[in-house]
Amino acid sequence: MTVPAPRSAFVKRRRYRFDLRSTALFFVFLAVLVSVLGLAARVAAGAVERRPAWVFVLALIGVAGCLGLRRRWRVAGVARRAAVALDEAAREAARHLEAPAVSRPSTAAEAEVTVVDYAALTPEEFEEAIAALCERDGCSGVEVVGGAGDLGADVLAVTPDGRRIVVQCKRYDESHRVGSQDLQRFGGTCFTVHEADVAVLVSTSDFTAPALEYAEQCGILCVDGESLEAWTNGTGPRPWDVAPEAGTPGCETVGAGF
Repeated sequence: MTVPAPRSAFVKRRRYRFDLRSTALFFVFLAVLVSVLGLAARVAAGAVERRPAWVFVLALIGVAGCLGLRRRWRVAGVARRAAVALDEAAREAARHLEAPAVSRPSTAAEAEVTVVDYAALTPEEFEEAIAALCERDGCSGVEVVGGAGDLGADVLAVTPDGRRIVVQCKRYDESHRVGSQDLQRFGGTCFTVHEADVAVLVSTSDFTAPALEYAEQCGILCVDGESLEAWTNGTGPRPWDVAPEAGTPGCETVGAGF
């Protein structure tokens, strides 16, 4: 009984079978190539025999061809390096553009300098200017309530740290100083009526000694013209940052000196 050969062995033998057609075509191509090269060599040799100077011409052409190839390779290398450098620069620029801008909080000293001629303002405009200062420096709920029946309060606001500030505004000439009677009227209402955590009296002039003594006893901050200018242009503190602790509400112990 004859056993058939395995299929895999048959396939393997076919894979390595001699291909006469392919071999013949290869040798034909090789013969043509050799013939062309031989013909070119004979033509070159004949030309050299007839004109020996062509030897140098052919040599120069060969050298020029070699140099041209080398130069082309060098140019290609330079182009590749330039492309890599441009790619790195583009990536670096993209990283800088995508990076979020880092901002730091500005301090009062770094704030834009503001110049205001308070002496040229009316009393109502002066109250508005003080309210604008409070709002600029972070106060919320700023209200101008000055006028008839204001009970000593011209500006109401809430400081950035949550304290209620009550401001009395006195736009006086430099020769008209704020006296103790002005402080007593303000001290009698700022804490009991307006429930101030910070009570401030702001003036374009100065304060008398009895007025300052009363204010210190009651815990009222007095801002004169010089301190107001420093607060305005950012070179001085905000009133609520240096305000004293409130004293006894409604204190009226100092005499009405001026």
